[in-house]
Amino acid sequence: MRKHYIDNIRWIAVCLLFPYHTCMVFNAFGEGFYVKGAELGFTNYFIGALWPFMMPLLFLISGIGSYYSLEKRSVKEYLAERVDRILIPLIFGVLLLAPFQTFFAERFHNNYKGNYLQQYLSFFTKPTDLSGYTGGFTPAHLWFLLYLFVISLVSLPLMNLIKKSSRRFNADRFSLPLLIALFILPAVAQVVVDIDGKSLGEYLVWFLLGYFIFSKDEVVEKLKKNAVALLILTIVLMVVYVTYGFTIEKHSVILYELLYGIYAHISILAILGMGSRYLEFTTSFTSFMLKSSFSVYLLHQQWIVLTAYFAVRYVGSISLQVIIILISSIMLTYSSYCIFRRVPIVRRIFGLY
Repeated sequence: MRKHYIDNIRWIAVCLLFPYHTCMVFNAFGEGFYVKGAELGFTNYFIGALWPFMMPLLFLISGIGSYYSLEKRSVKEYLAERVDRILIPLIFGVLLLAPFQTFFAERFHNNYKGNYLQQYLSFFTKPTDLSGYTGGFTPAHLWFLLYLFVISLVSLPLMNLIKKSSRRFNADRFSLPLLIALFILPAVAQVVVDIDGKSLGEYLVWFLLGYFIFSKDEVVEKLKKNAVALLILTIVLMVVYVTYGFTIEKHSVILYELLYGIYAHISILAILGMGSRYLEFTTSFTSFMLKSSFSVYLLHQQWIVLTAYFAVRYVGSISLQVIIILISSIMLTYSSYCIFRRVPIVRRIFGLY
């Protein structure tokens, strides 16, 4: 039976990337971006509220999705799906989408005067920190697909072993306090293969938690019953985190990581609980949003970078810059999706279904 609340959580999370990456243009905590506008304090609060749980949530949902995928597919079919839906779009995304962003980064930060072809060639040769924020090679936002493909391969032997085992996982043993205590697992795994703040170990744990635990109806039912309490706790932790997080980090990294880990974990529990309670439905609109969500993930940042490049340069009002970038990128992303999916070769290489 399809879990519509998981589908709805997925596309909503992807749509939040529009305001998230728009705010990255104006962040005031010092992190670079392909195009940088004036620093706005409120963007720190918005980014700070989302980033602890945003990517963990997507990896956890991917783990849940893999559970249902392997329930009806063989290992060979599962691998073929991973290649078709993740690896191929990743390869062509790095070849065709990421250089587009670094081209405008080169022009904005380095006053680059060359043409796109010249910059495309330097994309593969210029020394880089892999961020691509000032040009040079980067997987850009497609790092998620790279991690997800590697995690899917690494996890497959274990997932297949458990699938074939006669012993079944007893989800009833997980009480709410135990589910909350699971936050320690991704927190500990953060030190494993951490590349520029993106830990393969941490995201592997989130994926496996989704596959083995949060795919179980009994577990979700516990979250559903306690959804309101979890939501209230999430709001309290969010206020504490966005208000005092940077201050706490300066005094104690361990205390900060503890707050970060608990906030991220409780947020995800609340999202699953509230989602299972209120998002278990499907309409023509939600079907379209789900169908387009992967493509939106692929395409959205190109249009944010493009519109930001011109808005920051030529629009005087900062508030208007934010509005233009956000609205224009949404319109361009969905328009390009509707156009590109009609072109067979583009639909194939980017998974535009």
